Amino acid sequence: MGGVPAGPGGGRPRVYVTRALVPRARDELARDFDLAIHDAEAPPPRGELLAAVRGAAGLVTILGDRVDAELLDAAGPALRVVANHAVGVDNVDLAAARARGVVVANTPDVLTRATAEFTLALLLALARRVVEGDRRLRRRERWQWAPTFMLGAGLSGRTLGVVGRGRIGGEVARLAEAFGMRVVHASRGGGLPLDRLLAESDVVTLHCPLTPETRHLIGARALGLMRPAALLVNAARGPVVDEEALVRALEAGRLGGAALDVFEREPEVHPRLRELENVVLAPHLGSATREAREAMGLLCAGALRAVLLEGRLPPNVVAAG
Repeated sequence: MGGVPAGPGGGRPRVYVTRALVPRARDELARDFDLAIHDAEAPPPRGELLAAVRGAAGLVTILGDRVDAELLDAAGPALRVVANHAVGVDNVDLAAARARGVVVANTPDVLTRATAEFTLALLLALARRVVEGDRRLRRRERWQWAPTFMLGAGLSGRTLGVVGRGRIGGEVARLAEAFGMRVVHASRGGGLPLDRLLAESDVVTLHCPLTPETRHLIGARALGLMRPAALLVNAARGPVVDEEALVRALEAGRLGGAALDVFEREPEVHPRLRELENVVLAPHLGSATREAREAMGLLCAGALRAVLLEGRLPPNVVAAG
C-alpha cells in the first residue's frame, strides 16, 4: 500500500476525529497516533472541519459528516484512510475516495445485537403504548384502570415484515420469532416482493441501507399498501421514509402507528410527528450501548492502525483506491 505518512517532524501519523469518543477508543488512538479530536457531541462547523483535517493521514468520521471531494481535498495528499464510525457509509463519497487512493472502513457486526434489541424496544413501546402512557402520567392526567383502558396489541401471532435482511434485519427476525411472531422479509437476496410484504405485515421494520434506490422507499404509495392498523418501525436511515407522506397517513388514520429512531433531516424532527400520540420517537439510539460504541471505536482504531502503521487493508474495508 505504499509508505506510511508521518506526523509533524517525522513522528506518528496525524489522525483527526470529528466527535468525542468513548474513553477506551480515544485511548487506543492516542497510543498510536498524533491525535486531534473535536471533543464534543455537536459537529464542528464545516469551515472549521475543512481546516482541521488539513495534513491528516487518517480521519475518524461519523454518519453526520459529509465526506466528499471537498473534504478529501482539504485533507490533502497525506490522507490515506477514513474510518467511518457507523455501519452505513451513505455519508461518504466512495468514488471520490477511490479516485484519491483513500481507504474507507466502517464498523460492521459489533452493533448488530444492540440495534436489533432497540428495534424490538421501539416496537414494544409502540404496540403496548408505553410512551403514550408515560406522557399521560407526566401530564398528571387523571386515569383509572379499567378493562378497556389504553389497549395495545400483542406480538405473538403477528406478521413482521423485515425490509433488508442483512445482519441487523436477520437478528431482528430471530428476536421477533422468540416473541411468537411470523417473520417474512424482502431484500436484494430474495424473500417476498416488497408490495406483498407491505400488504401482509402487521409490523414493517426497516433495515436497508440508504441508497438512491431506497430513498423514500416508504412513501405515499408504499404506505397505502399497508394495513390500516399496521405499525412501521425505522431504525435504518431516516430518508428511507418520506416523513411528510408518513405524517399524512398517520393523521388520516391509514396507519396504526410509527416508531422512529432516525429522521429524514436528522437531527431535525418533522414537527407534526411530535404531536401524534401513536408515534414513538428516539434520538438515533440504535447502537447506543457502551459495549457497542466501544467496539465501534476500536474497529476504527484498528482500521487506522492497519493502513497507517501496518501497510495493509483492514478486514472492515468498504472502499480502497
